[in-house]
Amino acid sequence: MANLLSYVLFLALRTFAAPPEYIQVWPGGSTPAPRDPGNDTVGPSLVPPPGTSKHAPHSIIIGVRKGGTRALLEMLDIHPEVAAAATEVHFFDWDENYAKGFEWYQDQMPYSYPNQITVEKTPGYFTSPVAPARIHAMNSSIRLLLILRDPTERVISDYTQVYFNRLENHKPVQAIENMLVKNGALNTRYKAIQRSLYDVHMRNWLQHFPLEQIHIVDGDTLIHDPLPELQRVERFLDLPPRIVASNFYFNQTKGFYCIRSDGHERCLHESKGRPHPPVNSTVLRQLQKTTYRQHEINPSGS
Repeated sequence: MANLLSYVLFLALRTFAAPPEYIQVWPGGSTPAPRDPGNDTVGPSLVPPPGTSKHAPHSIIIGVRKGGTRALLEMLDIHPEVAAAATEVHFFDWDENYAKGFEWYQDQMPYSYPNQITVEKTPGYFTSPVAPARIHAMNSSIRLLLILRDPTERVISDYTQVYFNRLENHKPVQAIENMLVKNGALNTRYKAIQRSLYDVHMRNWLQHFPLEQIHIVDGDTLIHDPLPELQRVERFLDLPPRIVASNFYFNQTKGFYCIRSDGHERCLHESKGRPHPPVNSTVLRQLQKTTYRQHEINPSGS
């Protein structure tokens, strides 16, 4: 995974070329807003805690979808000097929300004390063609967190989430091979695949922010050994070291780490860590070749 992250940065820095033709850019350069964004934002609290106020975020987790953004936010929220937004605001990637203005955006943030920093996470920002410029216009010195994982596994995880969501809503579902393959070839216009072409999206961010303001978290390591990754995030955000090994415990039933803080224990939502469906070996090789395209590295790490 470390090799992959290095190559992503190398390719992004090497050229700011336009996205390949199979990277879909929405008309007008923006991404469409879902029909009901109000259900995904945080309403203002009626009675704020004494001594608190709302601020624009000091740091934003910009992505990537199904990369571990929720785990990162909840683990970072252990820190006493972090105030984390409860839900995804989608201010910079949804035109409908962006049109509401900055005051609306700030009002979606949590109340925080003077010694705390505010952190927001919306994974859709990373793949949005307009989010980098909009965030830069708000705060050119903001610190950005980007969590990446194996791009092929991320595609399959993306499919799995949509699959179960459709089942729960009694909608028809398709086998993963039917989504990945179209007319006998890999369907590179499938959004789940587009989201895993990390270097393409990274170029857009590096046109607006220096690399020093973007900290990449290894999503695979965060799941298996969270403490070192969280400590690196603390240093990047200039936070005093407060997250320790006792804040995490491995849940044998769920198969991943859960959080222990202030005498309470909690695990990520049951939708996290769902088993992935098997994928036809030929299709899987095509997917690996595409998501690792240009990287010139073997997905097995050899």
